[in-house]
Amino acid sequence: MRIAYFANNRLGADVADYLREQGDEVVALVLHPADRRRFGEEILAATGVEPDRVFDASRLDGGDVRDAIASAGAEMGLSVLFGYLLRRPLIDLFPRGCVNLHPAYLPYNRGAYPNVWSIVEGTPAGVTLHVVDEGIDTGEILCQKTVAVSPSDTGQSLYRKLEAASLELFREGWPRVRAGQIRPIPQGGEGTAHYVRDVEKIDAIDLDTRYTARHLIDILRARTFPPYRGAYFRDGRRKIFVEIRLTVEGSD
Repeated sequence: MRIAYFANNRLGADVADYLREQGDEVVALVLHPADRRRFGEEILAATGVEPDRVFDASRLDGGDVRDAIASAGAEMGLSVLFGYLLRRPLIDLFPRGCVNLHPAYLPYNRGAYPNVWSIVEGTPAGVTLHVVDEGIDTGEILCQKTVAVSPSDTGQSLYRKLEAASLELFREGWPRVRAGQIRPIPQGGEGTAHYVRDVEKIDAIDLDTRYTARHLIDILRARTFPPYRGAYFRDGRRKIFVEIRLTVEGSD
């Protein structure tokens, strides 16, 4: 399979390693700009793409970039933790369509921070391989699996669970996708969706507002992901950031 690969982060590198093992060829690679890129060198090394076939994600709407990607002759597009919306006519370049690996149990938690919202809102957690359309994680489902959320999970630990489950799902599902053996099914129900800015609404802890203990602990643990800053309260003009440590009895 000749692939146009849109990728970022550790999972993007792990999937690239798997594609190479399977003999799939990445003929065009699209990466985040340098300031937003994670595991870029690892993805480049795993794909082995020539420099003239590596493209800047922030320039995808430009006709010159689309033309260059088209000239690579990819049969399918594949997106993994890619932080830019893929639009037509780009997604129409690929004769066999474009698919995305999303760390959420769609239709729940479309968009950003699915690890956070499964904790805060109690929605099902999981991972999904789905067809890309012009919406944000709204395309038809190819395969998916649930991931259990523990009361002791933080945003960080649940993210790691979802990361591992995503790679496992891709390894299980990709050979069938490549062989055309999976019939996509529409997403059922309304589900939920979130933007990056939505976490700002829960990060600001108002010391004069009443929270249930459950809700406050869920916010604090969902936003605990060191070294990144999450929830905070204010002391005058200063922000005091909060993270928590959860220990299950008998685990020490």
